[in-house]
Order: sequence, then C-alpha cells, then structure tokens
Amino acid sequence: MSQIERAGYETLSRAIGSRRANWLADVYRDGVRTPAEGVAYRLSARGRRSRHQLEQLRDRYAGKRCFIIGNGPSLSHTDLGHLRGEYTFGLNRGYLLFDRIGGPTTFLVAVNRHVIEQFGEELLAAPTLKFLSWRSQRYVPDQEDVVLVRRSRPRTFSQNVATDGAWEGATVTYVAMQLAFHLGFHSVILVGVDHSFTTTGTPNQLITSTASDLNHFDPGYFGPGVRWQLPDLNMSEVAYQLARDHFEAHGREIVDATVGGKLTVFPKVNYESVIRYSE
Repeated sequence: MSQIERAGYETLSRAIGSRRANWLADVYRDGVRTPAEGVAYRLSARGRRSRHQLEQLRDRYAGKRCFIIGNGPSLSHTDLGHLRGEYTFGLNRGYLLFDRIGGPTTFLVAVNRHVIEQFGEELLAAPTLKFLSWRSQRYVPDQEDVVLVRRSRPRTFSQNVATDGAWEGATVTYVAMQLAFHLGFHSVILVGVDHSFTTTGTPNQLITSTASDLNHFDPGYFGPGVRWQLPDLNMSEVAYQLARDHFEAHGREIVDATVGGKLTVFPKVNYESVIRYSE
C-alpha cells in the first residue's frame, strides 16, 4: 500500500469504521488495482521482457527436484552445505545464507515492498536469478538477472506465472512454490519453513524492530530499525493448501524437511534422509 493509499484508507477508517474500510480496500485491491497492474505489465517494456523470460523458463526443470529454503531459526540446526549443487530457492534476505550453503541459491524471490525498498541494493547484488514484485519496480533498477512477477487474483494458484502472475498468499514462500511449479520441478522440499513467530500482533501490521530478530535465522535479519509486516499464518495455510492440492493433482509433490517446523499442511520428511537419498 502506497503512502497515498494508506492515507486514504486511514481517512475512510475514521469516517466509516475499520470493517467497512477494509472491505473497500479489498474491493480496490482485487477489483481495480490488480487488473490495472496486469494491463501495465503487459504494455510496459519491462513487463513484456519479464513475461518473455518467464515463458522461456517454463518447464525448463521438468522432472527435477528443488529446495525452498525458508528463513526460520531452525536453519541454525540444519547443515545447508548439503544443498550446494541442488536447485534452490532463497527467499527475501536469503542471500545471507550463501556462505552457509557454499554458494548462491539458484533463485532468489522477494515480493514484499518493504523488504525490497529497504534491501533492494543487497538483493540486486546477489549473484543469482531474482524474481521480484512488479509492484516494487520503482525500487529495482533494470538489469538482466531480474524477472518481475505481477500479482494475480486472491486465493489462486498459478500454473503459468508468465500469463497469470502469482498470488502472494501472505508469504513469499507461496510465490516460490508457484514459480517452482512454473519451472517444472516435480518435487519441492521445504527447509527452514518454521511457520512460527515469537513476535505477536495483528497479521500484516507494519512494525519497526527495536531488538535483535528472534524470528529468523540471523539476529540481524530484521534487526533494530527495520520495518516488517507481522505474519498472517492462517492465510499462509490457505495458500499452502492450494499449493499442495495443485501439485498433487499433477502428480507432483511438496514435502517438508524443516527441523522442528510447526507447519502441518505437507507430508513430513527427514532432512538427513532426503540428503542421503541424493548422494
């Protein structure tokens, strides 16, 4: 939400109440803004180039497996060195894990405006192919290793991100799942998707950190002074269930190898067993 949109929402909320203001905000976002973004994406040079890149990538990794690496504290108990040589998705500030892996992830995905606004330079410097939000393009100078992804309709799972975009589902992990499907991966293995946070509050509320980060693998991930939105775990589970169902309907799978993770949507597997299976 831009500053102008935020100001409009707050004015509406004071005038008609937060419940009605939220309803109007949803109508605007889903019925006006998202379709308008789709038109702009198709007409702009950057949007057309990103769509072409996505079309070229579709099913390129058919039949292969990949790892989506979350950012949970459980990664401190996970030997990520085993993932060197695997196809991997890093999320948001996942580039902070590159040293632990022994190299960059194959892909890096970030769609939250506040993440891209605050850490855009670091994201752009990561030596890997990056999928970033179309809505945050003003924070992202044009470069060849950046693919812009537009937002799609709520509560959808995109099988073709080039034509349909991707619903964010309250978590960048869900966008990575849609990209993994689009790229053709048969098996997706989750690591570090803890699905639990020590910080509590209203879902999606924007806060500013005042202390070391206990919710992610690095205390400086969202450290003091960083703006970030509180998680919406319920909506994330809605999205994850969509991903599970679509993968299974096409004979593919998503499994969860997170050490001690709280997510129950996907079948659990042992991380060490998965790694040994590939050796």
